[in-house]
Amino acid sequence: MRQTEEAARDASHRAPFPFARAMAFGLGVLRLPSRDFWSMTPRELFCAAEGVYGLAPSAPSRAALEAMMRQFPDSQGST
Repeated sequence: MRQTEEAARDASHRAPFPFARAMAFGLGVLRLPSRDFWSMTPRELFCAAEGVYGLAPSAPSRAALEAMMRQFPDSQGST
């Protein structure tokens, strides 16, 4: 498979960009003029959101996940 076909196939499985939410945040929360909003990259908008709401939570590390699995094991019996 050619690289462009692979990229198109991978892109088709991604969720579409949430334009309505981005516009609500940029224009409503940040009160950016539309000229400034539309000149931003998605990465810049994401950084602005982190500035307002704080850092997005990240996935737990493997060690943290293993500790949670020990602390809260799956049920061994049937219910």
